[in-house]
Amino acid sequence: MSAPIADKGLPSRFWEKKSLAQMNDAEWEALCDGCGKCCLNKLEDEDSGEVALTRVACRLLDDASCRCAHYDNRHQFVPDCIVLKPSNIESHLYWMPQTCAYRLLHEGKPLAEWHPLVSGSPETVHEAGVSMRNQTVSEYDVADDDWEDHIIEEPT
Repeated sequence: MSAPIADKGLPSRFWEKKSLAQMNDAEWEALCDGCGKCCLNKLEDEDSGEVALTRVACRLLDDASCRCAHYDNRHQFVPDCIVLKPSNIESHLYWMPQTCAYRLLHEGKPLAEWHPLVSGSPETVHEAGVSMRNQTVSEYDVADDDWEDHIIEEPT
């Protein structure tokens, strides 16, 4: 198990004491559980507005770590990559994974026991089977018209 979050300079259980808007950058970034689902390409039904996640990942997603390979300068490679923040979370809820900490906290729900902030380990998201570790295919390898063949059920 990794060092407790408090040892990393973050207040203990800060997510239970602060709103998303009150969090500093380090706290905000720590909410990411490392599942990799936000980096999956999605399909939206034009009629219903329903969004389906696919195993087709952004070209920058590292399938083994479930992290962006170029997070700090990702917009140079993927200009339309979303920067999620308290001011725009409401408009992005419709496509965010059901297990996402940002979504859960916005909806007033607790973090799951496997979330690294709760468990103290970044591995628990993978051990719980919630992450996309070693389950994605690159967007370079799948034609846009074939994304439907890679739809996954949420949560996975």
